[in-house]
Amino acid sequence: MHVIAKPILIEFWTKHPDAKHSLGAWYRTMKMEVFSDFNDLRATFASADYVDGLTVFNIGGNKYRLIASIHYNRHKVYIRAVLTHEEYDRDGWKRNRRN
Repeated sequence: MHVIAKPILIEFWTKHPDAKHSLGAWYRTMKMEVFSDFNDLRATFASADYVDGLTVFNIGGNKYRLIASIHYNRHKVYIRAVLTHEEYDRDGWKRNRRN
């Protein structure tokens, strides 16, 4: 898959260094795989959820959330946000998202 954009990950793990390993592993896995649909993705990322048209990944033992828009037909993954669990629970990311 083509992951857009890694700088979002780097910015997040600069603020939260303990997330670097988990986000790096997620990024490497996404770059190496091609998923045909959400069910195929769940075979690799069992805790991924589909929420309001976006895919939400648990990162770092459920400490962080990565929110992505995945276009399976084009093999593209657009990172929308990486949030702490607390930020995610506030639901502000749903109101601020771009379609």
